[in-house]
Amino acid sequence: MSLPEVLAGIRQAATDAGRPAEQVRLVAVSKGQSIEAICQKVLAHGSFPLAENRGQELRDKKMELPGAEWHFIGPLQANKIKYLRDVTLIHTVEELWQAEALATAAEKWGQAPAVLLQVHNGEPQKHGVPPEKLTELVQQVRATGLEVRGLMVMAPYGQPEAARQLFETTARRAHDLGLPELSMGMSDDYPLAIAAGATLVRVGRSLFT
Repeated sequence: MSLPEVLAGIRQAATDAGRPAEQVRLVAVSKGQSIEAICQKVLAHGSFPLAENRGQELRDKKMELPGAEWHFIGPLQANKIKYLRDVTLIHTVEELWQAEALATAAEKWGQAPAVLLQVHNGEPQKHGVPPEKLTELVQQVRATGLEVRGLMVMAPYGQPEAARQLFETTARRAHDLGLPELSMGMSDDYPLAIAAGATLVRVGRSLFT
C-alpha cells in the first residue's frame, strides 16, 4: 500500500465517522527503514511527521533529514533521553521521572518537546499509565513545565472489538482531562481509532510494503 492510499483510507474513515479529514494527521512510523525508503515512500508525497522508537536510530536519522518533524514512540529510558533533542512530540510518557528528566534536558536544549501520556491497555507486558492515575500524572507532568498535549494508547493486536472499546474509553478520558490530542491506531486498526476520535494515527508497515 502506498502513502496516498493510506491517506485515502484516513479520509474515508473520517468521512464515515462524520469528522473533517483535517482533524486526523498521519504519523509515518519510519523505524527500521532506510533514509532512501523514507524519502521515496513518505517524503516524496509531502511533509509528514516521522516517528522512531529507538533513540540512537532517531539521532542518526535526524542528522540526515534535519528538516523533518520527528516524533518519538518508544519506551523512554534515562540513558536515551539525550537523543531526543529537536523532537516535536513524545508519545510515551508514563512516569513522572521521565517528565522530570525531559524537562531537565530541555533546559539545556533551549526548547522542550510536547508530550502525550501513554495509557496502559490492560495487557501485562505493555507500558502505560494505569487509567486511575492519569489525572494525577497530568498535573505532575505539567508542574515540570512540559506541555501535556494528549493521550496515546496501543490496542491489543488482532482484537477489533477490544480495540474499539479501548479507543472509545481513551477518547472519553482525554475529553474529561481537556486534552486535545489522541494518538491511537496503527496499520490494522486506524479506522476504528478515527471513529473513536483519534487525531494522530501511527502507520508504518502499510507505508513500506
